[in-house]
Amino acid sequence: AVLCCGEQRSDEPVWRRRCTFLTGSVTMATAGTTSPPSVPRHTNRLINEKSPYLLQHAHNPVDWYPWGQEAFDKAKKENKLIFLSVGYSTCHWCHVMEEESFKNKEIGEIMNKNFVCIKVDREERPDVDKVYMTFVQATSGGGGWPMSVWLTPDLKPFVGGTYFPPDDGVHRIGFRTVLLRIAEQWKENKDALLENSQKILEALLHRSEIRVRGQESPPPSKEVMATCFQQLSNSYDEDYGGFSESPKFPTPVNLNFLFTYWALHRTTPEGARALQMALHTLKMMAHGGIHDHIGQGFHRYSTDRHWHVPHFEKMLYDQGQLAAMYSRAFQISGDEFFADVAQDILLYVSRDLSDQAGGFYSAEDADSYPTTTSREKREGAFCVWAAEEIRAFLPDPVEGATEGTTLGDVFMHHYGVKETGNVSPMKDPHQELKGKNVLIVRCSPELTAARFGLEPGRLGALLREGRQRLSTARAQRPRPHLDTKMLAAWNGLMISGFAQAGAALAKQEYVSRAAQAAAFLRRHLFDPTSGRLLRSCYRGKDNTVEQSAVPIQGFLEDYVFVIQALFDLYEASLEQGWLEWALQLQHMQDKLFWDPKGFAYFSSEAGDPSLLLRLKDDQDGAEPTANSVTVTNLLRAACYSGHTEWVEKAGQVLAAFSERLQKIPIALPEMARATAVFHHTLKQVVICGDPQGEDTKEMLRCVHSVFSPNKVLMLADGDGAGFLYRQLPFLASLERKDRKATAYLCSNFACSLPVTSPQELRGMLCP
Repeated sequence: AVLCCGEQRSDEPVWRRRCTFLTGSVTMATAGTTSPPSVPRHTNRLINEKSPYLLQHAHNPVDWYPWGQEAFDKAKKENKLIFLSVGYSTCHWCHVMEEESFKNKEIGEIMNKNFVCIKVDREERPDVDKVYMTFVQATSGGGGWPMSVWLTPDLKPFVGGTYFPPDDGVHRIGFRTVLLRIAEQWKENKDALLENSQKILEALLHRSEIRVRGQESPPPSKEVMATCFQQLSNSYDEDYGGFSESPKFPTPVNLNFLFTYWALHRTTPEGARALQMALHTLKMMAHGGIHDHIGQGFHRYSTDRHWHVPHFEKMLYDQGQLAAMYSRAFQISGDEFFADVAQDILLYVSRDLSDQAGGFYSAEDADSYPTTTSREKREGAFCVWAAEEIRAFLPDPVEGATEGTTLGDVFMHHYGVKETGNVSPMKDPHQELKGKNVLIVRCSPELTAARFGLEPGRLGALLREGRQRLSTARAQRPRPHLDTKMLAAWNGLMISGFAQAGAALAKQEYVSRAAQAAAFLRRHLFDPTSGRLLRSCYRGKDNTVEQSAVPIQGFLEDYVFVIQALFDLYEASLEQGWLEWALQLQHMQDKLFWDPKGFAYFSSEAGDPSLLLRLKDDQDGAEPTANSVTVTNLLRAACYSGHTEWVEKAGQVLAAFSERLQKIPIALPEMARATAVFHHTLKQVVICGDPQGEDTKEMLRCVHSVFSPNKVLMLADGDGAGFLYRQLPFLASLERKDRKATAYLCSNFACSLPVTSPQELRGMLCP
């Protein structure tokens, strides 16, 4: 079986099948790209775009158009079908299909003659991607990228799929044949195709509707949480952690749910199991090959149940969410191991995914040239090692170890390196990793030390030295392609990662980095005149930040993840300006996306005639769905503003998804978690004190050191003219006791008795 780029989002439960499998003998060219000629033979309209993915296809012989009116008008005027191809720049199988089909002159001629061809970067236009992915999944039972869909001139889909090999094989029809057959059908059976496409659209409209039924109220939190816990527990891999056999995705939403479940059931066996499942999964991932032991950060997913052989691309959204999860694991367990992993992720992002203006880039590719003279890219080439390379870089004898032991021996034993390579041929169908090793921690430090007669305390320094040398060696290799597009939503997730890590690990530099990125968003991805977010901006030629000629407006997920980030940043920095902006954005989100009839938020705005459906996502995947996160955002917004209508809206979102939450909450673990936050009511932890006072800082450190899923933190600094005091008049009645920093726990604007010691405050936060 060949694994497709995309995650599966089909009718089949998401936790069972995460990916499209293309079975059969798919004949494949190597995934690499040959060195481009100095003068390209072809140039199409994509040369004028900013998206790195679209620019990758600017020299195909295909007459590509970007998504837009020019392409739509041409299709109508010439009465041609549209071929829509959707992917993203770090998608391995997108590269393969380009190499085999879109660079093929003969296939390009067939495409240009019969179709208006449109290329879409799914990360730029998630709205377009979701509409047609809904169609592909409904009609084929699977989905993924590259996504290939044929549309009528009025944009209605009638045939779709994912990756097609160029030529017919034993089990699979080739792309050339599909193109010719569809062109023939359009000539012979145009009316039938048009009628069929209309029926398909009506069925999709009906099928994709998520709305409140009658007087439905939010589902019962206790039952939703219990069912979600049970479903996760049943799919949990006891040995290696995670929630499927293979492929395995990090899915931070599952871990976030389990941490909240534990916090609400600390003294029960189920609570203990929830915590054990989350911590064991995080440990196994950190030891696995999905974790880049040399260059830091995490790859996108593992192709096996051991977290060993990954798909090597690195996505910003994973780094942001995982930094938050490892910080939370440290906060709960006190185990420095988790703090170290969080810092490892943030080091990678600061070094490799950061723009000098403060924003964060989207992703690093899986494929790269093995050497500077290679003419073909290979997946994982930047990250894998031959045993002889490691021996050559680490030849030093180790003092105090068994005679003859070299640093290479110790390193190879600890990281599971084999002379013939440690990747199973089953996980390497195109032999790109033959003879290579993906580093994976195979032994505990104690066992590795014992194997070579070393003092256990010495091993850490030896392994560190080995990693450092390999890092220096790896820096000589050609780097994978970097997608320097900067997206508001993903930057939001990364700001949350830095802010939460800064608070939990007491690292001010992380909070400062989060603030720098939030200032970047405000400067480059926000229009102060309209009060609206923009979706994306780009690194320009001289490292300047550029915007496309017609900027893409922000989608629901941009608002939701940025608002969440601003709340996290306020709690970490206590700068009220972030709070004020978050509440402004929440009002704008309500205006642009709220469904007053069926409740909850649409993913995209009304008024775009090229979008056939306004959808509401109903599944937490690699990223949480926006409606899931917005529930907690609304509750936090109400706490900081006193606007109780936001609490009502949070309940209405839960009511709209009630049926799904009660039947398969495992599909929405972040929203299931939010039902508990809604049910238990958020507690306002108010610290009255001088922000610079040592006693105030001590109380804040106490709050940050405790994981409590249903708290919001605010500082009452005595400035009656400040934003918070204007929003929440009750703060004026809270005073410092004995002139010390004083904490109050408030709920529904009624407050507990004051406490002045961190110990008492801790007791209140962990009842």
